[in-house]
Amino acid sequence: MKKPARCEIEIGGRTLSLEVGSLAPRAKSAVLARYGDTIVLATICSGQVNEEIDFLPLTVDFEERLYAGGRISTSRFIKREGRPSEEAILSARLIDRSIRPLFPKDYTNEIQVIITVFSVDQENDPAVLSVIATSAALSLSPIPWNGPISAVRVGCRNGNFILNPKESELEFSDLNLVLTATHDKILMLEGEGSQLSEEKILEGVSFAQNDLRKIIDLIENIVKKEGERKEKVEVSLIDEKKAKKIREFIVENYFNKLPSNADSSEESLTVEFKERLEREFGEEFTKKELSRILEEETRNFVRGKILSGQRLDGRGMDEIRPIDIEVAIFPRTHGSALFKRGETQIISIVTLGSPALEQLIEGMTGEETKRYMHHYNFPPFSTGEVKRVGSPGRREIGHGVLAERALLPVIPPEDKFPYTIRVVSEVLSSAGSTSMGAVCGSTLALMDAGVPISNPVAGVAMGLISQDSKKVILTDIAYSEDSFGDMDFKIAGTDKGITALQMDLKVEGVDPSILEEALRKAREARVKIVEKMRSVIAAPKTILSPYAPKVEVVRVDPAKIGEVIGSGGRIIRKIMEKTGTAINVEDDGTISITAKDPESCQMAAKWIDGLTREIKPGEIFEGTVKRILPFGAMVEILPGKEGLVHISQLAPFRVSSVEDVVRLGQNVKVRVSETDAQGRLNLSMRLTESSPPKISPRSFRDRRQGRRL
Repeated sequence: MKKPARCEIEIGGRTLSLEVGSLAPRAKSAVLARYGDTIVLATICSGQVNEEIDFLPLTVDFEERLYAGGRISTSRFIKREGRPSEEAILSARLIDRSIRPLFPKDYTNEIQVIITVFSVDQENDPAVLSVIATSAALSLSPIPWNGPISAVRVGCRNGNFILNPKESELEFSDLNLVLTATHDKILMLEGEGSQLSEEKILEGVSFAQNDLRKIIDLIENIVKKEGERKEKVEVSLIDEKKAKKIREFIVENYFNKLPSNADSSEESLTVEFKERLEREFGEEFTKKELSRILEEETRNFVRGKILSGQRLDGRGMDEIRPIDIEVAIFPRTHGSALFKRGETQIISIVTLGSPALEQLIEGMTGEETKRYMHHYNFPPFSTGEVKRVGSPGRREIGHGVLAERALLPVIPPEDKFPYTIRVVSEVLSSAGSTSMGAVCGSTLALMDAGVPISNPVAGVAMGLISQDSKKVILTDIAYSEDSFGDMDFKIAGTDKGITALQMDLKVEGVDPSILEEALRKAREARVKIVEKMRSVIAAPKTILSPYAPKVEVVRVDPAKIGEVIGSGGRIIRKIMEKTGTAINVEDDGTISITAKDPESCQMAAKWIDGLTREIKPGEIFEGTVKRILPFGAMVEILPGKEGLVHISQLAPFRVSSVEDVVRLGQNVKVRVSETDAQGRLNLSMRLTESSPPKISPRSFRDRRQGRRL
């Protein structure tokens, strides 16, 4: 058996190691990667050529294991892992988007990448390590792939950059940026920032490049020793003599007849014309060949026009499509907005709820909660197609999280706005940049709902068309410019700075100069979009929807939580029943009260205050007699707070019977005498200024004599 090979380097003050030949020998390639105490296994397998498809059938699965963090699921019934978590899907997408551009265009063998997380130390992120492990495994395998690539995460605190920040450092970081790169070019960006400037983002990219190259050198060293010879790619060629007449037919009968401001969606450029091609040339060519020729010609047509200075819809290279905005669309939702940009239409809807409704997320590193959620739906009618409607796909989850990250920096803290916030963006029409449309629509809906966001957030997608030395950067790309272009660079932020970005490429990397120009032009566009949004709704509404729940937060001494809950929850249930509220109690003493109206919230808050406030001797209260005992009366001075007025304290003279002075339900004024060793209140009516009622000793005597008669 071959001896395992291992190599390592120091990155960010920790050891990064790669090991080959020890695990998964039946896989095409397998690499065990370790960073700190986080360990992942990347395995690669390939299948047969699929003749029916004209794209790369690549799948990436990121398998989280709770044992990696020493955990057992808190579910009472299901103890094994189920469908991938949102975090696992995002990690799989991160790997996929990093490696996909480097496969040969004509390679159609099925490829499956599986990442298994064996150990997490709760400090070093397994996602970035998995990109490195996958890069090494692909480079070592016989699968044709133009790697290797490397990946790092960059943080920033107090203006200083941090390479591969630990989880504890990310909590206080103004930047969370993941970069993947080849030796010379940037391949993929993804991250979020606290309204950081474009210059700061570029500085972060520059900061990471030296360490990115170190990781590539590490992979290349192990490939020299252990790598396999790459397979040759078989290119299926079309008979160009026969194809020439089809290409001429497409130009004459389609492209030459397009109006100057043609719709730029891929569907309108191809779908209707495919049927005609099949009728004309179906006997000589297969559907796959006809589709390939049409796509090639469409790609050349779109790119050629742009490189010559024209966009299909007639816009300038830096021009944004026409924007139309409506807010407060639906009467019963808490906030809503319709954002249109060209033919892209997004409706975003806000729902506000109690803090108790925040999302609980269980993962390898433990449990966490999410107070702000953004969900993105992409129904088939948005592209005019017929497809099965099911649970959200990976793309929908990824776009939803991107919009969530974009808005999170401007969401008010819980102590300022004590609500759980859910935003849902429904894509009604897709003609490019729907995720950035969701950012704009969600900002408007949040403002309509009265959520006091600190700044409006807008998003725009930037594109790139490059050929030889000529490069054209496009602002607000439409569908065909995304499909046939080289870059989809989504950038979201306020007029102060960037809050989220995500760059995907179809070429093998771009220079930092391209990033710089794209970021600059995106800022110009973003400022214009924010101005348009502010012209419709200048600031968040100051009054919530009448259908939104009312929330009030009370903070008490954690030691007194038991007094609010009561034995077996008896007291808190009573408060909720009597006031019609929902109450959530946190361990730190934060109590959130939710109700349909503010009066119910205030009633419950007053009750809780009465249960937990410190009552001092000498305080005077207006109370209600709740119980009459042989030796005194129990008087409720605050909601849920009772004290005893002993019979000797009912009046400034001797009282034979409690009922001679007070009756059930009577309102009386009492003074606090003392709190005994067991925390019970002793009250007095003798020490008050105006009570008890003025009844002479003779009248007591007369009443007793009357009872005898």
